[in-house]
Amino acid sequence: MKPKFIIATTIPLSLGFFKGQLRFLSREFDICAVSSNPERLESFGKEEGITTHCIPMERPISIVKDFVSLWRWIAFLRKEKPNVVHGNTPKASMLSMLAARLTGVPVRIYMCHGLRFQGAHGVMRKLLMAMERLSCSCATRVLCVSEGVRKLLVEEKICPAEKCGVVNYGSSNGIDLSRFDANSVDAERMRRELGIPDDDFVFCFVGRVVGDKGVNELVGAFNRLSQEYEKTELVIVGPEESELDPIADVTKKIIAENPRIYAVGRQSDVKPYMVGSDTFVLPSYREGFGVVLMEAGALGLPCITTDITGCNEIIKEGENGVIIPPRNEEALYGAMKRFVEDREAVSRMAARSRELIASRYEQQMVWDALLKEYRRLLNE
Repeated sequence: MKPKFIIATTIPLSLGFFKGQLRFLSREFDICAVSSNPERLESFGKEEGITTHCIPMERPISIVKDFVSLWRWIAFLRKEKPNVVHGNTPKASMLSMLAARLTGVPVRIYMCHGLRFQGAHGVMRKLLMAMERLSCSCATRVLCVSEGVRKLLVEEKICPAEKCGVVNYGSSNGIDLSRFDANSVDAERMRRELGIPDDDFVFCFVGRVVGDKGVNELVGAFNRLSQEYEKTELVIVGPEESELDPIADVTKKIIAENPRIYAVGRQSDVKPYMVGSDTFVLPSYREGFGVVLMEAGALGLPCITTDITGCNEIIKEGENGVIIPPRNEEALYGAMKRFVEDREAVSRMAARSRELIASRYEQQMVWDALLKEYRRLLNE
């Protein structure tokens, strides 16, 4: 009989962190995914060929609803008696780790994808840190998606060093190099659709259009750059979020008025926008790992990013991109200007980008390393 392996996220969308991996693990484990929203959860389960179980969980803090969710978790684990519970995302991790400890599950894995308290202040920051401590305390092993996340957990005294670690070079799922292959993408599609000349230098951003992704600095730096260099363009791919951490009004005004900034919104496939660009830019304030940098690199793009957790592990200075201080528009402007002026250096970094990503984050290699870790924990 296969060991029973429960994996949890607060919402089904986050199970995408493990797309393909759960089907792979199901050869050795009896996998069950637990999350909210039964319809989307069931759909994901069918795609991966695994069973699912719905436990409603609220993303915001809600004492009454969280207590109800915890009770449902306890009842579920008492019934299933799993060998492993694998918690992901803040709320699902806290509830699943606490319930697993209370019900005596032998292997309790908390995978930390990032630290929400980094962007919080005051009471909320203390509360989020307390949630992290509880999840780490109840887990038997804490796996971090990057060395930076592990280091911060230890420095903030949230988790003891001997309990947390990073598998291989990090990442929760690696990257499917066959999917992120520039040779399989129409490289001219974006420029054709947006009317961008072939010889213009294009910067690309993909992500939520919010303040802590560094969008204010990006737009400000490019606006200045575009006044000095006519044949430059900026393509912004992603939804603008008006409620949580919205971009500044002046940034919105620049986007609307600068004819060489293209805000194309959410796209079902971002690859054509990346492949049609010359450089990828992610000037974020905080990331757990920076998956989009890994994707851009696999597609052969050199990157400009910030010296923060995760990002400074994927990008190697001068090899596949450059690293600048976060929240620094002047430094970002300087980096973008160097890229426009030194096309030869950009070409050299582009030539190395895919190779560097493949050597550290190829998907099957990541899956094999995680499976080895899960086997080790079960044997212990």
